[in-house]
Amino acid sequence: MENAENLVARISVQNVVLLDHKISGGITLGSVIVAYKIFPTDITVNFEDLKKKIEACLPEFASVYGYGEEPVAFGLNALIVHIKFPEDKTGVLDELEKKFEGISEISQVQTVMVRRISR
Repeated sequence: MENAENLVARISVQNVVLLDHKISGGITLGSVIVAYKIFPTDITVNFEDLKKKIEACLPEFASVYGYGEEPVAFGLNALIVHIKFPEDKTGVLDELEKKFEGISEISQVQTVMVRRISR
């Protein structure tokens, strides 16, 4: 049976090795996919133009993973946008929401889902 000191020491060494690989680029980290539900200001908003504006405000390390549309009510559709970015980036969710809300055709943004993927 392993005592607690040896176990802690072994875990600490593993963490240092992982951190060292992360710094030197030896380990490929996973990515995070965030799904946003974007409500347009009007039913006449062109989603193709809106997609271009959304893509233009993404940071260089982020990319669009996919789009979808969801009916809301009375002819109004919400645009579902899936954004992919590296998991080691922090503060990205709030930053993206603020940028999206700065687009004049967007009335509201909701974060629907956040998940980690390994590729």
